[in-house]
Amino acid sequence: MAYSMTGFGRAEKVFDTRKYTIEMKSVNNRYCDINIRMPRLFNFADNDIRKLITSGLIRGKIDVFIYYTDIGEDCEVITVNTGLAKAYAQAAATIASATSKEDNVTVRDLCSFPDVLKVEQGAVEEDVILNELTETLKEAIDGMLAMRAREGASLVSDLLTKIDKLDEIRGKIEEREPMVIGNFRAKLSSRIDEILTSDKREFYDESRLAAEVAIFADKCAVDEEVTRLTSHFKQARKILGTEKGAIGKQMDFLVQEINREINTCGSKANDIEITGNVLAMKNIVEEIREQIQNLV
Repeated sequence: MAYSMTGFGRAEKVFDTRKYTIEMKSVNNRYCDINIRMPRLFNFADNDIRKLITSGLIRGKIDVFIYYTDIGEDCEVITVNTGLAKAYAQAAATIASATSKEDNVTVRDLCSFPDVLKVEQGAVEEDVILNELTETLKEAIDGMLAMRAREGASLVSDLLTKIDKLDEIRGKIEEREPMVIGNFRAKLSSRIDEILTSDKREFYDESRLAAEVAIFADKCAVDEEVTRLTSHFKQARKILGTEKGAIGKQMDFLVQEINREINTCGSKANDIEITGNVLAMKNIVEEIREQIQNLV
């Protein structure tokens, strides 16, 4: 099955007082480039998260957003910086003495001063958190894979249509090739008849005409290229229809080979009709090249 690299996945799960929400989006990329935004609480699981994503999605530029809330009584702990609170109180007393004002700083006031109170994450069991996070992440990955599969199926359908069109044009080139040699022979013979007068005709060796035609036929023959194109198109259909795993790189290599054969046909063919068919094929190949960049 072919997968596109464009996709979106989302999962939300609740375990006791803990709620996890994960959103993922991806676009095409040569490698697996993962960017994760998550609470610092999950830093210990960064490597496990990346391994799970890489094994499931293989390639793409993947942005991951992890949100977490815990409404449990022990989820957060407030710590007091008593040294800093004393320093604030002493500073207030000093100011009151220096200005002859009443020192009316209350405990409530001290609590509102910067960094006196600090809210910290309560103790967590990393194994529990990792298992819950992994379960949620797998669900998000499955959602993205489902979307990638739909996008991939649409891409493959269009690519197969383009391959069929290339094969159709290849058939036209194959049919046209014998006519090119015949036309060359006729034109050359006509030209010779125009140049040679009747009294000089008897001295002309017909084998020279045959030799010139044979040389021309050898230079402009594209039967080998046409045969290889047939094989490449067959392989492309196989990759797109039956291969598993990362088929984007396989298709990228194969399209390079297809393009090479088409270019050779264009450079060898001494015929305006074949040249036109070659240009049409090159346009289709360029469209295919752009599309396969989005296949995993």
